[in-house]
Amino acid sequence: MTLTEEINRVATEAECLYSREALSLELNRMATEITDQLGDTHPILLCVLNGGIIPTSELATRLDFPLEMDSIKAGRYQGATRGGAFQWILQPGLPLRDRTVLIVDDVLDEGITLAEIRRYCTEQGARAVHAAVIVEKILDKPKPAQADFIAVRADNRYLFGFGMDYKNYLRNWPGIYACKTVY
Repeated sequence: MTLTEEINRVATEAECLYSREALSLELNRMATEITDQLGDTHPILLCVLNGGIIPTSELATRLDFPLEMDSIKAGRYQGATRGGAFQWILQPGLPLRDRTVLIVDDVLDEGITLAEIRRYCTEQGARAVHAAVIVEKILDKPKPAQADFIAVRADNRYLFGFGMDYKNYLRNWPGIYACKTVY
């Protein structure tokens, strides 16, 4: 099976867990919570690339207060379907010292990436570090980091869409989908 055939098969067979409309409602709720807690802090929204691009853009347009945006690229997947060694690829350009930082990512899976990014922000002197994710996977083990703001939760299945990928594809699917089969 070619990669194109595989991607098409995964997309065709997948189960839609959350539609774009359902996610929009949850993003509105999450934006209200963030505004209530961080609206007067002039935070830096720190987009975790690449999965956080869509969640950050969708969330940022719902936040009606002054903020700055930057990005960071770190993680364990880098296009694979299983996590490997943690890699730093891009650090933020804005100074984090004495700032409130809101990390925005697509998924909170095992929590390893979020824990590392939180540690980095703290080491850079951030005054406060918060995290927002579109989906938290429900696992039967503790995670080294938790998100402060969560749009939705899902069982521990391989997910794609709304920023999450399947082998670097399908990030642009408009909802959250669960793979029937991971190849």
